[in-house]
Amino acid sequence: MKLVNFISTAFFLTKSASAHSIFQEFYVNGVSQGHEVGIRVPTSNSPILDVTSNDLICNGGINPYQQPVSKTVIPVPAGAQVTAEFHHTLSSEGLTNDPDEPIATSHHGPILAYLAKVPDATQITVTGLQWFKIYQDGLNGTTWAVDKLIQNKGKVSFAIPSCIPAGQYLLRVEVIALHSAYNYPGAQFFVSLSSSSFIGALKCSPSILAGMCADSNYWRRKHHTIYHRRLPRRLQR
Repeated sequence: MKLVNFISTAFFLTKSASAHSIFQEFYVNGVSQGHEVGIRVPTSNSPILDVTSNDLICNGGINPYQQPVSKTVIPVPAGAQVTAEFHHTLSSEGLTNDPDEPIATSHHGPILAYLAKVPDATQITVTGLQWFKIYQDGLNGTTWAVDKLIQNKGKVSFAIPSCIPAGQYLLRVEVIALHSAYNYPGAQFFVSLSSSSFIGALKCSPSILAGMCADSNYWRRKHHTIYHRRLPRRLQR
């Protein structure tokens, strides 16, 4: 059986004292791996605003991780359907009296997922890694990816490429809230990593991997308003 172990899941979400969100549960082919299992869960649901900070990779700085950090490396079959689950707080799942569960409806924006191959999915260091994008969902008509996240009660699902080389990986899921992105710092990023390991997967050709390379152009002058301009074409579906 082709397996993959996912270790890092990161996500970017919006900033608003009462409307933030935290990635806290991971599913493989519809099966939960457990609450906060295999995920570097931040203690705060506050977003990252500084795009020059290493916290943009996986949190853990201004928003320290919950202790002890899970050392579980989640096995994932190559080509599996995985799901990242977000909630307003670590205890708000299923609450009907929280208007911002799983995230505020005003926090429109895209959701993206990246992988980085690592020697050890439980390693502390997350800088200097080669991230490549495996999923993106932006604006479809008048519906944003975050709108779908809310409709799905905090869950976003996507497929792991069947041709990912075997080994251990960090999975980073990024939710970006753009409601205040008309100025810098305005876009709000909520990030976390999850641990995984691919075993026995077929290898992609170099051209395929090169085509999935992550953007490295987060910069302070990149700002816009979602109310007057379209999402950049690379984030549209």
